[in-house]
This record gives sequence, structure tokens and C-alpha cells, in this order.
Amino acid sequence: MRRFALALPLLAAGLFPGPGRADVVFVINSMDPGIQVVDPVSRAELRQIPVLREPHHLTLTPAKDLLLVGDSGGNEILFLDASTGEVRKRERISNPYNLEFSPDGKLLVVTGLRRDQVDIYSWDAASMGLTLLTRLRPGDMPSHIAYRPDSKLVYVTLQGSRSIAAIDLEKREILWNLQVGREPAGIIWHNGKLLVGIMGSDHVAVVDPEARKLERTIRVGRGAHALFPTPGGGPIYVTSRVDSRITALDPVSLDVVRTYEVPGGPDCLSFDEQGRIWATLRWNRQLGMLDPATGEVTTSPVGRSPHGIFFRNRSLVQARNETPSAPVER
Repeated sequence: MRRFALALPLLAAGLFPGPGRADVVFVINSMDPGIQVVDPVSRAELRQIPVLREPHHLTLTPAKDLLLVGDSGGNEILFLDASTGEVRKRERISNPYNLEFSPDGKLLVVTGLRRDQVDIYSWDAASMGLTLLTRLRPGDMPSHIAYRPDSKLVYVTLQGSRSIAAIDLEKREILWNLQVGREPAGIIWHNGKLLVGIMGSDHVAVVDPEARKLERTIRVGRGAHALFPTPGGGPIYVTSRVDSRITALDPVSLDVVRTYEVPGGPDCLSFDEQGRIWATLRWNRQLGMLDPATGEVTTSPVGRSPHGIFFRNRSLVQARNETPSAPVER
């Protein structure tokens, strides 16, 4: 494993890249706390965005112009320009631990892990406006979020209740809860199934949401946490924080095709245009880059407890300018 020394901050030198001029990586440090904007080539810090207390997750708006970062401890959401990192707005929101836009771009669902709440907001892109529609309490420690592609249902993992909850977004009510294992965390919709990382164990649970049953489990490593489909198809990558590995699953069979040892507790992932994987290494205060073709991992220092991450490709900004209403791939 190779490591980069952190270069002198470029912001002081006035070298922060302008809109669309360079790739950048947004790294959320939950325990410093703050948001770092990093040059992926030099690994230098370009900008430090202060927050109030404890940020964790982020999401890209449907128009791809803003990043919304949830500061769960500070009870606010930051609206960042996805091109420059400029703070466009700050809004008081109760305990925004995780947040995701619906596929149709009309709603934002926010989980409050500490307050055992799931909030459903309407989204107005023109005004950057969020309006609270309802608050639900589906169980203990709501965490990660996945939508059915038609935007009619959202599924939320409940870490403390060992279950997932299905929520009807039209009626704004809880439809059902299903036990899936100890401390379920990451969840995605994939080919009509729900794939759930069981953080208190070593596997991914495969759930049939129509039949409401657990179909099978896939062993990936202790501390199985979150799942990330390759943009445009390809493997599904699963992070395991205890065994410190990233596992690649075949997108059709869901069989394990390769395992990468990545020291430091890999948590969240993002992809660059070369297909390389950028990871927050939660326990080592590091940003990691994995080349899945070679298995080589390089690391560089960031803040304490890095969690959410977003690799902003130059082409993202260009695509936004050309087709502002295009949906973002997840």
C-alpha cells in the first residue's frame, strides 16, 4: 500500500479549481468535524468547509448542481455548490443522519438515527426549498435508505430493531417491518430485490420486498456495512468495516467475485471516471483509492472519522450544463 503526504493547502495559494476545471473529492469528517475538498491527484486539501457539530452523509440533488450534507449533531443541512464547494444555504433540520432524493426528484427522505424518526420532505429545486410533509417513527435507529424505482415506496434500515421498514410515500405511512439481522445498515434496490448490509454480522441479506421474506445471505466479511453499485453496470461493492475489506459481487448472480483487503475500516465509496474506487477509511483518518483492476490501494490523511464521500468528476458538471434535468445514477 502506498501513502501520499498531504501537500500544503492550495486554497491559500488561490489555486482552488473553478467550475468544471478539475475533479475534486468531498470528504465528510464526522469527528473533527468538517467537510474537506481534496485534489485527487496531489491529495492536497483545497478547501475546508466548517459545520456545526457532526456530519455523516450527503446526497446529490436530481439536477446535479448541489450537494446536501446532513449535520446530524448540529441539526442542519448544508447546501453546497457541487462545482465549487461554496455554501449556498444552511437550513435547520432535525437530526439529519442520512438523506436521499426519490428517483422522481420530488421528495427527500431524511433519517434521524438518534431521534428514531424518518422525515419526508417535498423538494422545490428553484428555491432550494424543503417542506416537511410528515414524520414517522418506524423503529429504533433508522439509518440507510433505498427507494423502489417508481418512487412509491422507500425502505429504511433500523439498526436498533434488527429490521427494515417499508414506507408508502403516497399515503405517508409504514406498511411493514421485516427482521433481517443484527444492526442492518446499507441498503440498495437491485433487480427487484433489496440488498442489506448486516453490520452486526458478516453478510449481505437478500430480501424479496413483494413476498416480504429473507431469501438468502451472502458472506462478505465482519462488519458488513454499505453497498455501492458500479455506475453504468458492473460489480456491486460491499464495505466490511471490521474485517477491513471491500467485496465485489457479480451484479447478476450476486456471487462474490473478488475481495480486496483495505486496512482502516472502509465505509462509504465513490467512483471516478477511470473506474477507481475512492473510500473513506473510518478508523485510520484516511482517504483511500482502490484500483479494482490491480488491487492496489493508495491512502492519504484526512480528518477524524471520515464517513460520507463524493467524487465530483468534471464530466458531471458538463452533463449538468447540457441536460440539467437528467437523473443522477446511484
